[in-house]
Amino acid sequence: MSQISETSPKHCAKKGGININSRRKKLFFTISTFFSGLLLIIFLIWLILHPAKPEFSLTEADIYTLDVSSSTTHLLNSSIQLTIFSKNPNKKVGIYYDKLLVYSAYRGQQITPEASLPPFYQSHEEINLLTAFLQGNELPVAQSYGYQIVRDRSAGRVIIGMKMDGKLRWKIGTFVSGAYRFNVNCVALVAFGPNMTTSPLGSIQGTRCSTDI
Repeated sequence: MSQISETSPKHCAKKGGININSRRKKLFFTISTFFSGLLLIIFLIWLILHPAKPEFSLTEADIYTLDVSSSTTHLLNSSIQLTIFSKNPNKKVGIYYDKLLVYSAYRGQQITPEASLPPFYQSHEEINLLTAFLQGNELPVAQSYGYQIVRDRSAGRVIIGMKMDGKLRWKIGTFVSGAYRFNVNCVALVAFGPNMTTSPLGSIQGTRCSTDI
């Protein structure tokens, strides 16, 4: 009696058939190596260029209105015109500003709603002029605000803060990064004496702002 034997597909694969798992591993390894190398190149370019933060300076703050409407209701009215310089200090990196929200603060409290500035692109070492008119009507404030405004008038100056929140993207050659949040804080010293009734009252001291990303 002759003996009949069968060889399973598993055994055939071991003896020289196509190893599907091995082919998949090679493909996965090739793709992983390619993307790892690409990410490494992008990281090295980023590391070499190392974009510097944009620079902002508040060059002028004109106060048209700043008063508490009533000693009983404690509602603050304000209208302020801001002039801001924005500079890209990078020689090889451009900046896309996708979102810019600006508002004013007095004595640590926001006194105007946020104003939206149009998005724009800032090329290498470019300087742009930004302006914003901010107005707050009947904003509830602390009881001490009326006294503080009177005291600042007597001192002959008012310190106004400007704050900006936004999103930016870096452009390096054809590569554009993801979005980064940034915050800008500025302070302006404005002459505001008790006998000064003519508006607007302009800032007497420009200031360089701090920028955090």
